[in-house]
Amino acid sequence: MHTGHLYLLEQVRRRLGAETAVVGVMSGDFVQRGDFALLRRQARARAAVESGVNLVLELPLPWAVSSAERFAAGGVEILEATGVVTRLAFGSECGDDAALVRVAACLRTEAYRAALRRHLTGGASYDACRQAAAAEVLGEEDAALLAQPNNNLGVEYCKALLNRGSGIRPLTVSRVGDAHDRERPGEGHPSATALRALIRAGEADRALELMPPAMAAVYRAEAAVGRAPVFLETCERAVLARLRSMTESDFAALDQGREGLYRRLYRASRTAPTLETLLAAAKTKRYAHARLRRMALWAYLGLCPAEVPAQVPYLRVLAADALGRELLARMRKAARLPILTKPGRVRRLDQAAQALFALEARGADLYALAYPDLTAAAGGSLWREGPAML
Repeated sequence: MHTGHLYLLEQVRRRLGAETAVVGVMSGDFVQRGDFALLRRQARARAAVESGVNLVLELPLPWAVSSAERFAAGGVEILEATGVVTRLAFGSECGDDAALVRVAACLRTEAYRAALRRHLTGGASYDACRQAAAAEVLGEEDAALLAQPNNNLGVEYCKALLNRGSGIRPLTVSRVGDAHDRERPGEGHPSATALRALIRAGEADRALELMPPAMAAVYRAEAAVGRAPVFLETCERAVLARLRSMTESDFAALDQGREGLYRRLYRASRTAPTLETLLAAAKTKRYAHARLRRMALWAYLGLCPAEVPAQVPYLRVLAADALGRELLARMRKAARLPILTKPGRVRRLDQAAQALFALEARGADLYALAYPDLTAAAGGSLWREGPAML
C-alpha cells in the first residue's frame, strides 16, 4: 500500500462523506504482473485496514494472476456479491467516469471485435491493435485512454460492471504523483514500482520513509521475523526446475488464447539459465512481457485454466476494523456468496470452493519458500491464520 492509495481513500470520503465505509479487494501472495507480492497477504491486509480501509476481501489466486480483464471481472464479482457495495472506486489517469464507461461499452460491441480481428492480422502488439480498433469505432480521443495503465484497468472495471448489468457505479479519482511504472521516486506519490525498486536496491530505509506509516510499520515487523522482503528471484531455480520438468503438453494447457505462445515458452525453458533470459527468448512484439510472466507463474504454482472455477465461490475476509465488522454482519444477510472467516469452515462449502482453497494453500506454501529466512517458511500457514480483526 502506498500514499496514492491514501489519496484515493481521502478523495472517496471527500466526495461521498467522511463516514463512508470502504471495502478493499486485494490480491493474495501473488499479483497481476506475474510476480510474488513484496509481503504476505495477511501483513498487507492489516496495513490497509490500519490505513483507513474498513474491510479487506481477497481476490482469489486465479483471478489475481490473470489478464486485466479477468482481474477486473473477479474484483467486480466479489464486490457485487457482498450485497452492500454501491460504488466502485479506483484511480485513473483521466479521472473521467463517463469516458471510461464509453470505452468499456465500445469494447463490448461486434464492430469493435471485428476491427480488432482485422488489426491483429497485421502482427502488431495486442495493445496497439486494441487501441486502433477502438479508435475506428469510438474515435481517437477516447481510444487513447487505453494507452495508460490505470485508465486501461478502469475500462476493464467498467466493462465488468456492464457485463454483469451491475447496479454498482464507477467512481474514478485522477491519479496524482508518479506514473504507475516509474522506477525512481519523483516529487509526488511514489509508485509501488519505485518502492519495490528501492528495497531491491538495498534502500529499504528510504522506501519506508515514503510509505504510509502503517505499511512501513508492518514491513518492519515482517522483516524482523524473516518474512520480508519477498522477491521471485529467491525461488528462481525452483521456478526454472518446474518449467524444465514440464512437457510441451503441460505448457499447452496454460495457453488460454490457443495462439501457440506455449511453444515459445516451452522451447525457451529447455535452455534458459535465468527466468529473464527465458522470458526474453519467448517474447515477441505481439505478446506482453507480463503475459509471459503470468504463464510462468501459473506453471510454477501448478495452476491450470481448466481446473479454475468459472465463478468466485466464496468471499474470504483478510482484515477488518470495527466498521468492517458491522459490514460483515450486514453481508451475512445480504451476500450472494458464503463468507469465509475461519479457514476450516471451507470444508462445509462445495467442491469448487474446497478445490480453490487447496490451490490457495499450496500457493501460500510455495510463496513462503521465498522468505529471506527459511526457518520462517513452515507450510500450512493458510490453514492456521484467520483474518486480522482490529
